[in-house]
Amino acid sequence: MYENPEDRPAEEKSGAPLQPQDTAAMQAPPKRSPNPILWGPHGIRAGWAVLIFAAIIAGLAVIVRLVAMHFLHPPHKVAILTPGLAATNEGIMLGMLAIAVFAMSRIECKPFLYYGYQGRARAGRFLFGLLWGFVAITVLVLTLWKLGLASLSGPTLNEGSALRYAVEWGGMFVMVGFFEESFLRGYLQYTVGRGLGFWWAALMLSFLFGFGHHSNPGESPIGLVSAGAIGLVFCVSLWYTGSLWWAVGFHAAWDWGETYFYGTADSGLQAKGHLLNEHAVGSILWSGGATGPEGSILILPLIAIIAALMFLWWGRRERSPWAGAGWRPPRAENRPPEAEITTAGN
Repeated sequence: MYENPEDRPAEEKSGAPLQPQDTAAMQAPPKRSPNPILWGPHGIRAGWAVLIFAAIIAGLAVIVRLVAMHFLHPPHKVAILTPGLAATNEGIMLGMLAIAVFAMSRIECKPFLYYGYQGRARAGRFLFGLLWGFVAITVLVLTLWKLGLASLSGPTLNEGSALRYAVEWGGMFVMVGFFEESFLRGYLQYTVGRGLGFWWAALMLSFLFGFGHHSNPGESPIGLVSAGAIGLVFCVSLWYTGSLWWAVGFHAAWDWGETYFYGTADSGLQAKGHLLNEHAVGSILWSGGATGPEGSILILPLIAIIAALMFLWWGRRERSPWAGAGWRPPRAENRPPEAEITTAGN
């Protein structure tokens, strides 16, 4: 009973019975808007997401380093890479990245493959990227050879060893492709692009990709510029196709052709078990010197040609999932452009 009749709900005053939804609404706490500092129109703000992602990666790296130093005692410097050592290193880094991306996908309520591995024609794009990557490095190496800027000799392996090293290096460089593309053109490109716009993110991350090669032995300024420029080419493929499959294939085939098939230095690194032998001849600016073909100034027009071919092949056939958000963040009233990737055409 109510001490004051005026305290009765309006439904009781009118004689209408209370409905379940009415009592639920009366008991439910008032809704509170999300904290605008942490949350934006598309979920957790990009800056916070990047910081969380970086913290997860850093924490995992510390754990792996402590375990490795205690149980494995890895060497501080390696003069020549072997497929086993390189695959172990890449596998660990790929595992850490997968854990970090999985954690962020749970936080952001997105599928694990959301950041670059959805869409159609995945196998076709990967195989097409493999073809483009091997053709591109072949064009560069043979151009250097024809101009007298490189010498080629070999083969240096018997049939059994050649096949074994081809498979081992192939598997290793596929891991390299997945790791480097997923790290920079995957989660970070999607997240930073959501905050700044696709191309601002692409420019920033491609610069970091190029700069990240500076610690490689024998690296050169041209090598750093070419690495950043190739990173932009991979962003162009992501812009048009909405996925990283082409970029992973190209990346893996380029490195495999450079390291195993032609036996060149790869950003200054030498590897054990290569089919042919390539040595730079003449001016470092033109031949690449100790950096390898990526250090030759001739790689820059090759990258420009690749980008032009991509525009001619995809530019008039594909509508980018990020159309309208290239140089600015997606509008609040629209879905993030990344969400449209699952419906993008071939």
